[in-house]
Order: sequence, then structure tokens, then C-alpha cells
Amino acid sequence: MALHQSLQQKLLQKLSPQQIQLMKLLQVPTANLEERIKEEMEENPALEQSEDGHDENLDEDMKDEFESPEEEEFDLDGSADEYENLDISEYVHDEDEIAEYRLKDDNYPELDEGKTIPHRVESTFHDSLLDQLGMLTMSEEEKRIAEQIIGSIDDDGYLRRETNSIVDDLAFRQNIQVTASEIESLIQQIQQFDPPGIAARNLQECLLLQLYRKQVVSEDPSIDWAIRILEKYFEEFTKKHYEKIQKGLNLSDEDLRDAVGQIIRLNPKPGGNIGDTHKGETYVIPDFFIYNNGGKLELTLNSKNAPDLRISEGYREMLREYDKGSKKDKRQKEAVIFIKQKIDAAKWFIDAIKQRQNTLLVTMQSIMDHQHEFFITGDETSLRPMILKDIAEVTNLDISTVSRVANSKFVQTEFGTYRLKFFFSESLTTDSGEEVSTREVKKILSDMVEGENKKKPLSDEKLTDMLQEKGYNIARRTVAKYREQLNISVARLRKAL
Repeated sequence: MALHQSLQQKLLQKLSPQQIQLMKLLQVPTANLEERIKEEMEENPALEQSEDGHDENLDEDMKDEFESPEEEEFDLDGSADEYENLDISEYVHDEDEIAEYRLKDDNYPELDEGKTIPHRVESTFHDSLLDQLGMLTMSEEEKRIAEQIIGSIDDDGYLRRETNSIVDDLAFRQNIQVTASEIESLIQQIQQFDPPGIAARNLQECLLLQLYRKQVVSEDPSIDWAIRILEKYFEEFTKKHYEKIQKGLNLSDEDLRDAVGQIIRLNPKPGGNIGDTHKGETYVIPDFFIYNNGGKLELTLNSKNAPDLRISEGYREMLREYDKGSKKDKRQKEAVIFIKQKIDAAKWFIDAIKQRQNTLLVTMQSIMDHQHEFFITGDETSLRPMILKDIAEVTNLDISTVSRVANSKFVQTEFGTYRLKFFFSESLTTDSGEEVSTREVKKILSDMVEGENKKKPLSDEKLTDMLQEKGYNIARRTVAKYREQLNISVARLRKAL
């Protein structure tokens, strides 16, 4: 096949680097925004954050992240024409002008920078175990081995690392030669620490360790039965095959009920009772606050979303010195071009942060208006069907933009803190033709399960019949899907003695 050249025209849609940056900023939650701003300030020395307060002003005109800017920015490549036509007047003659991003709203008090913020100090789970280890009398080598074992325990209290692997860790990392039997001996000592069940290899051992501790201080026969159930019929117990257990151990109904009662009162995750190593990372920082002021909803944005950013005065001063100088060589001009690029990048980042604030507020305002009844009453059954397209049409934003806002964002109300995705749900048609939110159906389904007779739990078929009696046109497989989404077990596993 012969090679040939041809001329073609193609129409392509491409995102500029600024638009990509805005998309990434939009999906950053409030908890991570401060870190993102610090990264930008480290990369761009022309960007600074004021310590005087925070910016409360937002642009009136909101732009969609996919809307192309009217004027495309261009990069200076250092050509001769650029050196000759270098104009920095707009960068140096703005002393009397107040930039919009530096304005402040007098209606809001300034943050008290001198205020001391207390930080909670708590002991971690592993710290508690090390403190108890210090009460034992042992050699220095045994202590180092025990510390290695404690360090291998997971946050929930389980020792999931194999004994031979711990032996290898000690040999290669600490040059300690130890046998598996010596490791097991120390593990048994650590299993006597508080809370009971620590350093168990699996759930069965964890529950048995707690029962053995109870057996020492109590002569209750139900504890002995509970131990025999877990030792011989653990799998049957997890599947609630109580008839097989009762027959195998020749237990009466009352003895079986007391023994199962002993087991279900045990703690399957003993490490959860003590401080969490990463608990600070689990705190939810809301992006929005909604207040009910006499029946009128008021929406505010977390102040961390409105940092007071500005252009470095030192960079402006460098441009002023260049503008005043008479002798301007090529090296100076190259430095000025670099400064202009950094200032332009800083201005764009400030505008992107402001546009992010606008998009967040407008999107949340539309969600609040759509789910007004819920924010007034807090009743989940009052939630209306709402999908991303509904909000996109109201705000004139792209669906993907709304999706980025709803992702990893939280709103704090007087009824609790919710993910924004909580308010989005599909619709379900009732017998009367009315469209209701699937969230409403899930709430009713959850209430049915909570109010059921635990000795005779409701099956999926029965739940379907009850929902249909209430007028909800729903199939059994849909009920099973909603039940799984609500983390509700099947009827057999919900049965109680």
C-alpha cells in the first residue's frame, strides 16, 4: 500500500489546564482543601495567604467548569518580540485599587487569631497494652519480643500475623533468635491483658478468651454451656442453627437461651473499647451548615472554603523595581517573564477558589430548596425523588459538575450531619401514580424490621406484601436489594430465642 499525505479538518473539544485544575478543586472536600492550598503556595511563591481574616465575598456570576474562558492565556517562550514588547503596567500600577479577593464583609466578625484551640490527647490502644506490659517481670529480650507481638496486633484487637512470620520479623529486623513455642508462650501472657479477648487469632478464640475470664470469677452454669457451644458448634451458632446445638448438647430451651445470652453480650472487637490510633482522621468536617431560623432555612459555607488569598507583595515590588530601572538586559527580562507567569498562575488559582465557592453554594442551595420539607422536619419519609440531572437543570451546570460537588461533601443540620449523596435517590411509583423517593421506602422497610417479632422475623415475601398493602408497587427482589443496602440480614439470621 502506497503512502500518501492528506489534509483533514477535525473539530475537537479539549479541556484547558485551568479547567482541569478547577474540576479537581471542586471535588476536594473541606477537610483537604487547606492542604491543597498549601501545596499550591509551595509551588507558587507569588501566592500568599493573609493572616488578617478570611474572605467572605463571592462572585455574582457563576461559571460552569466546562465553560471555555473568553480569553485564552498564553505562555511566554522568551522570543525577541516578547522581550521588546514586555508590558508590566497592569502588574505595578494598582496600588490605589483594591482587588476583589481582598475585600471583606463587615457583617461577619473577624476570626480571633490569638485564640488558643485545645487539642484532645488520648491514649491509643497499643499504648494501653504497652503500659500493661511494663507491669510484668521479664528479661530485656522477652520485653522486645512482647513489644513486637503487641505491634503486630490490629486496631480491633486481633493478632492476625502468623507465629512463624513474627519469628522471621524478630530474626531479620532485630537479630533476635526465638522459637515459635516461645512466641506462643508470650502471646498467652498478652491474652491475659485487658480488655479480655486481646491478641486472639480469630473470632472464636476471641469470644472463648472472654468466657474463660468470666468462668474464673463466676460459677454460672450458662457460661460453661456457652464455652461448649463455641468449642464444638461455633459454625452452627454463627448460622443460628439452634435446633442442632440444642439436640447435640441435650439442652433445655431455658439453658440454650441463657448460654446464647452469655455469648451475644461478648465484645467481638475488644480493641475498639480503647482509643483509636487514627480517630482524628475520622472526624467529619461539614462543608455546609443549614440553620432553621423561625421556619426559614439559612445556608452558610464552611469558612475554610473561603481562604483569604492574595498576590505576594514582594513579587509586585520586583516588577516595580524593573519598571523604574533604565538598563534592562536579557536576564532581567527573563526574570520578569517568570514573575509574570507566577502572578498569572496565582490570580487564576484565586479565581478558581472563588468559583469553587460559588458552585458549592449554588448547588447546595438547589438541593436545600428541593428537599425543603426534610430540612424543616428531619423526617426521611419526606425526602423527594432527586437525581443529579434535576439539580443540573436548575443550576445550569453539567451533571458531572454536580456529581463532583456531591462527592465527599457533608452538610450539618439540626438533625445531624449527612453526606450530600444521601439526598439523591431514584423514584418509585405508588398505586395512586405518585412518585416517591426510594429513600422513603427504605425507611419504612427499616422500621418494619425494627418493629418485628424477633422470634418470628418477617421474610422478604412478607415484607413485600406489607409494602404493597401500604400502596408501594414493589417486587420481592427489590425488597431484598433494599434490605441488603440497609445491611439487614435475612429473616433466619434475625431470629432470636
